[in-house]
Amino acid sequence: MQQLQQLYTQYAGCAPAQTVALQGAGSNRRYYRLFDNEGHTVIGVVGTSLDENHAFLYLARHFKQRQLPVPKVLAVSDDGLRYLQEDLGNRSLFDALKGGRDAGGRYNLTEQQLLVKTIRQLPNFQIRGARGLEWENCYPQPEFNEENVLFDLNYFKYCFLKPTDLDFHELKLEANFRLFAKDLVAEHTDSFMYRDFQARNVMLDSEGNPSFIDFQGGRKGPFYYDIASFLWQASAKYPDKLRRKLIYEYYESLKTFTEVPSKHHFVQRLSLFVLFRTLQVLGAYGFRGYFERKRHFIESIPPAMDNLRSLVASDAFPYPYLMDMLRRLTALPQFAVPQEGEPVVRTDGLCTTESNVYNAHQADGPATFSKYDGKGPLVVRVYSFSYRKGIPEDESGNGGGYVFDCRSTHNPGRYEPYKKLTGLDEPVIRFLEDDGEILTFLDSVYRLADAHVARYIQRGFTSLMFSFGCTGGQHRSVYSAQHLAEHIHEKFGIEVRVCHREQDIHSVLPAVGATL
Repeated sequence: MQQLQQLYTQYAGCAPAQTVALQGAGSNRRYYRLFDNEGHTVIGVVGTSLDENHAFLYLARHFKQRQLPVPKVLAVSDDGLRYLQEDLGNRSLFDALKGGRDAGGRYNLTEQQLLVKTIRQLPNFQIRGARGLEWENCYPQPEFNEENVLFDLNYFKYCFLKPTDLDFHELKLEANFRLFAKDLVAEHTDSFMYRDFQARNVMLDSEGNPSFIDFQGGRKGPFYYDIASFLWQASAKYPDKLRRKLIYEYYESLKTFTEVPSKHHFVQRLSLFVLFRTLQVLGAYGFRGYFERKRHFIESIPPAMDNLRSLVASDAFPYPYLMDMLRRLTALPQFAVPQEGEPVVRTDGLCTTESNVYNAHQADGPATFSKYDGKGPLVVRVYSFSYRKGIPEDESGNGGGYVFDCRSTHNPGRYEPYKKLTGLDEPVIRFLEDDGEILTFLDSVYRLADAHVARYIQRGFTSLMFSFGCTGGQHRSVYSAQHLAEHIHEKFGIEVRVCHREQDIHSVLPAVGATL
């Protein structure tokens, strides 16, 4: 953080008036919005991979030279791990489409027009953006190839398929995977494959014109991939009629930039990439959901399985064993489509009524069923407090949870500049993080909390409480409580209620997908 602020100072000639951390994406990159005294902003990025940063910086400058709608790079640190870029605002296409998603895929005309604008801009990015591009700068590979495909198909096999316990013949499946991979890379292309083309990576200006971000994973590859990635995004629930309209708009736009195949050939090729992309995302959802227990990814599995169910209903794919296996996969009880009026049985472990989630010894016999099991969803409450005024009471009636004593860490309240501030204020945050003791303290807390939250989710418990105390309940405890709350919310996607008792500050981090 401090080094990023120093980079801003070098760029702007003065220190930022305010720095706000932005919600992270799937990578380890951290994003910040930095303000000057007049309210003007830039985006600061801190990356952990020099190669990934280099790819973004090279591509951003190249695309800007091609007059494509991407953020301008403003400054780069000497070590290449931090940079400043143009701020394209707060409104993403994903945010603008919320109404249609919440309505189950019934997108109004305004939302459809935004989608048309975006999909018509994509060929411009893919074809014109590829001209003059030095592919060796792409990360982690310069070109989409058979090896990429097989890696992702095996990712699906190990992270999604195997955990379902479906019986399948590995050698037959591998043979079909290899045929599939050869078909996907059979056509030579000189286009830029965005790879992560999704609504979250499209920013909109006041007139709804799209700009593109987070393209650092792009490479040379087939343009079909990005259409499949965008239009078959599981959570978007685009109806078939809208998908056909957007494919037509893309195809017509593509004609203005390059020679296009026949519509029949185009649709056939696209269907292969839709199947590939569906298996690819299920692999990611399996790893992020089943293994890392991230709720957002678990909740994305049912709509992705709906996409897969529609694909395997056709006979369009020349991979008989793969398709037979996928049909059996979609028919498994945990992926069954409930009939109208039938209660939905959760099988993702988030709200289970399974009475035995532990590996008990056979001699112990079955465990008795707890009346608290399977009541979910879990709500976590996190408090900061002053020990002088006592430990917060547990209003849930469960007797309380963890209480952590922050008084062993360096206290900013001992210094005059921080006496009237709290652990939510940037100068105090900077003091604590530069000192580092509180970060070591929280590392241990996170490990305890993660294991406890994961087990409570698995059991279907409804309430868990964490409290942080310090001398005055103003600096260290407030910082710790706020950061644990944000950590749990980001990792598990559940509702977290925060109470900084001595400041009388209350807030709610809603469960992913919930509306306030």
